Amino acid sequence: MLSKNKIKFINSIKKKKYRAIQQCFFVEGEKLVDELLYSDVQIISIFAVTEWLEKKRSELSNLNDIEIVEVKEEDLKKISALTTPNKVLAVAKQPSYSFIFEEIKESLNIFLDNINDPGNFGTIIRIADWYGINNIFCSNESVDVFNPKVVQSSMGAVFRTKIHYVDSSSFLEKLQQLDDFNIYGTFLEGDNIYKTELSKNGMIIMGSESHGISDSLKPFIRTKLFIPNYPLDVKTSESLNISIATAITCSEFRRRII
Repeated sequence: MLSKNKIKFINSIKKKKYRAIQQCFFVEGEKLVDELLYSDVQIISIFAVTEWLEKKRSELSNLNDIEIVEVKEEDLKKISALTTPNKVLAVAKQPSYSFIFEEIKESLNIFLDNINDPGNFGTIIRIADWYGINNIFCSNESVDVFNPKVVQSSMGAVFRTKIHYVDSSSFLEKLQQLDDFNIYGTFLEGDNIYKTELSKNGMIIMGSESHGISDSLKPFIRTKLFIPNYPLDVKTSESLNISIATAITCSEFRRRII
């Protein structure tokens, strides 16, 4: 049974302010909690209906120091952020990651500039996970990675991908100093991505949904990339959704090295 204090606590961490204070977040649904169970993220509590607990009896028996609470479906409705609550909700500790510039230098990375839409952010994390991009760097103004909608739309990729929030200008300034490291940016004008030489390492900057890449970051970009519409001489949509543009860009980078 859920106590009033527990309900109040879980509902409080739906807000960024209280997630930051408590340094935790929650995960809903069978698939996402399954992903969480097999990740390295520290689980604090699990709240689930009898059916789910019975099905997961063997996995749960191996877990130590985790609060497991059997609840009814009406109890889940009191703490769920979903329109239709699922069978399980888990509370986990927010993971934090460090990085070394020399490690970044050897890999392909994504930088998100002022991304505001949680659905887009979660989808981009999923795309990065698919293409083996282990680090995503975000401007401090970007949406919180532990926003429930981000977690939900990442489909578990958030448990495997390292998300870092940085001061944009100082971070990119340091990247500029790395040898043999290119900083790419996506624009509506630039070099055709399909005809441009791409490296196996580097930083790909993706701009905000409504404003694109900030003017203050443009001087750091060495190669401007453009995803051409088809055919070029026909009027089409004004732009691509940022998560779709990210998928196309990452796919083209990875295609070159397969």
